Formats: sequence, structure tokens, C-alpha cells
Amino acid sequence: MLTNDPHWKSLRLLTFYRLILTGFLAVLHFSLPDINPFDAQPGGVFSPALLAYLTMSLIFGFTARLHWPSYTLQTLLQLLIDIFLVIILVHTTGGISSSLTVLMIVTAIAGALLLPGRIAFLLSAIATLAVLGESGYNILTLEQPATGIITQAGFLGMVLFTATGLAYFLAARARESEALAEQRGIDLENLEQINRHIIQHLQFGVLVVDPGNIVRMSNATANTLLNAKKTTGGNLKDFSPDLEKQQQHWTADHSWQPENLQTADPNHYLIPRFSEIATSHGTGTIIFLDDSTTLAQQAQQIKLASLGRLSASIAHEIRNPLGAISHAAQLLDESENIEKSDRRLVEIIGDHVQRVDSTIESVLQLSRRNPVQRQTLTMSHWLDNFIHDFNYASQLDSAVIQSTVNPETLSLETDPGHLHQILWNLVKNAVRHAADPALVTIKAYQIGNNCVIDVIDNGPGISAESADKIF
Repeated sequence: MLTNDPHWKSLRLLTFYRLILTGFLAVLHFSLPDINPFDAQPGGVFSPALLAYLTMSLIFGFTARLHWPSYTLQTLLQLLIDIFLVIILVHTTGGISSSLTVLMIVTAIAGALLLPGRIAFLLSAIATLAVLGESGYNILTLEQPATGIITQAGFLGMVLFTATGLAYFLAARARESEALAEQRGIDLENLEQINRHIIQHLQFGVLVVDPGNIVRMSNATANTLLNAKKTTGGNLKDFSPDLEKQQQHWTADHSWQPENLQTADPNHYLIPRFSEIATSHGTGTIIFLDDSTTLAQQAQQIKLASLGRLSASIAHEIRNPLGAISHAAQLLDESENIEKSDRRLVEIIGDHVQRVDSTIESVLQLSRRNPVQRQTLTMSHWLDNFIHDFNYASQLDSAVIQSTVNPETLSLETDPGHLHQILWNLVKNAVRHAADPALVTIKAYQIGNNCVIDVIDNGPGISAESADKIF
């Protein structure tokens, strides 16, 4: 299987270099037989060795493309064959003094760049031994002066090890820099994806405009607010001509205050804000678009939160005099001199004090947000108890509130206190707005894994004009 591993790319470059080199040597050798540019020995093995080297270069090109055998084994085999064939070429062109000995240095450097440290130095040692062996063979067979050949061979071996060490050091630094650059690239890509994700999910619109007024980025909110057909790459005028005019005004004078942008809905407008951004081509603009509806909702939420805190404060202040009234009613009830008709009045005071205290407690619970205490409730039994308590507290006839549960074994896991408070408010509202005679039906049924509770009254309901404004 082919991959984009940088090691394999480097090996393919080596095979390409080897093929170009051997092809060039073959062209020179066979096209200039009279000149004999490499001083090859007549009748020697230079031509067969060069042809073998060219053939092996072709084979290595295919094996590197196929990634077979493994990278380290293939690289080592290729470089060992390089040493073997180069030493034959050197031997047939005059020995250690041949100009082709420089190819041995190239092979050693390639080994340092492509192989791990120990294997690279092992390859240099094998190349040095090959050079010494070739020199020794020439001394024994050709009766050449030993001193000069041994000196040249030793110097070449030193050059091989020095070149290997230097190339390995440079390759290690290059690999570290490459790994660091790759990691930085990954970090930058991840950061860009995070930034895009955040910008795309902002509740307000964002457009990034370059110095040429071309929109380079816009999030989904901006496209929706402007009803834009394009997302990026178009002129700002294509998104909104009015917005483009305001951007031009602001670019000319940063103290200029942007105006609201009217939309198709007369009750709905956009509030633009501008900010500069420096780019490589000049100064661009970031445009923020706030939706008036969203701002109104946020303001409403702030008002409701303030109202909730005020209600809790008032409820707390009411509880103090209410406690005094309750205590005074208890003292009157314990008095022996109170008449029977007055005792009934004391009971009424106590009942209404409890009702007011219950209302105050409900208001305080809204601000406290007590943790949920989950329990499994059997809805048919729980609704029967709820209706009984509600009828007793509100002094209603038992026929006013009815309930149906489907299936009969329907159960719900929830906080019974929270459910009681929610359903109490709904039923109370239903009784208040029901017809005369009042009839309220509580239906509990199952949809999928969910339990649904409907509170239905027989009142006139909400008009279609008011339905979208009730919240």
C-alpha cells in the first residue's frame, strides 16, 4: 500500500538520483569509447558493472514505489549494493585514485540521512573496509607502492566517517525541526478549527471583510440575519448594501455611530458594530450584528431575574409580620374567655395565614433552586392524591377535576415536590379560566420513553392573535 511517509519520499529521491547518475555514466562511457572518460581498463568488467548498476537502479525505483520490502531493509540493501558496485567501478578505473571514489562518499552521506545512527556508521565501516580491501588487492596484485595507496585509503575512510557523522547530525536536527513544524502545523490547524467552530455558533452575527470589501468569513447567524445567498467570497454590498454604506462611513470616520438596519419585519432590526483587523494586505473590518429580538429577550430575562430577587426580598419581609399574626391567633385560640363564634374567626385567620405562608414559601423556593430529589411515582395513585389535596385546599367539588392515565401502570421518575408545584399552578390557572360549570381534565400518557401530562380546561382558550405572545 502506498503512503506519503517522508522516509519513503527520501528513498524515492535516492533512487531517482541513482538512476540519473548511472544513466549519465553509461551515456558518457558508451558514447565516447575513444576518449575513455573514466580510464576504464581495456577488457575489464567496467561495462558489465555499469550496466548492472543501471539495471539495479531501475529495479530499486520500482521497489521504492511499491514499498517492498520494508523501508529499513530496502534502504540498507540498496546502499550495500551501491558500495559493492561502486567499488568494482573504482577498481576497474584505476583504483583508489579514481574519480569515481567520490560516489562512495555520496553513499555514506545517503546512509546517514536515511538510516538510524548505528546502522549508518556500520555502513560507513563497510565502505571503509571495501576501500581498504580494494587497496590491499591492488598492492598484492599490481605491485603498486603500498605507502601512497594505504594513505589514500585511510584518508578516504576518515572522510567517510566524518561525512557520515556530519550528515547524521544535520539530518537529526532537520528531523527535529520537521517534527516541531508538523506539530505546530497541527496545533494551528486545530486552533483554526476551534475558532471557526466558536465563531459559527455565536449568538450574534460576525463578518470578516478584507481591505477590498470582500467578505472572507461569515458565520451562520450573520447569513441568517442578512438572508445572504453567499457565505464567503462575495462583496459586502451583495450581503447588504445598507451595511456596506455604514461600513464605508465608519472606515472614513471611526467616531461615526452606526445606525440600526431595518429588516423585512418592521418590528425587527439589526444593530451593527465595527472593529478594525490588521491583515497582510492592509486593514480589514470585523462586523458584529446584534439581533434586536435577542437583545430584547436578554433584557427581559434580566428584568425577570431582578423581579425574582425583588419578589424573594418582599416575601421574606412579609413573613416577619405574618409570623406575629399567626402567633397572636394562636394565643387567642388558647384563651378560655373567647366565644365560640369568635373562635371560628380565629380559625379563619390561621387558615389564611397558612395559605399566605405557603405562597411565600413557593416564591422563596423559586430563588433557592433546591436540588432535585428523584423518586419513582405511580401516576394513577399520585394524581388521585394530588386532586384530593387540591380540592380540599381550594374547596372544590370532586367533579371539577378529573384524571385519566394510560396505561394504568404508567410511572414517572421525577422530584415529587417540583412536579406538585408545577401541576398545582397549571391546575389553578385552568380552574380560574374554565367555563361555568368548570371542568378540568388531567391526562397522563406515554410517548416513547417519555411521560406527557396535559392539563385541559373547558374555557374559551387563547385567541390566535395572542397565542404567539403568551410567553
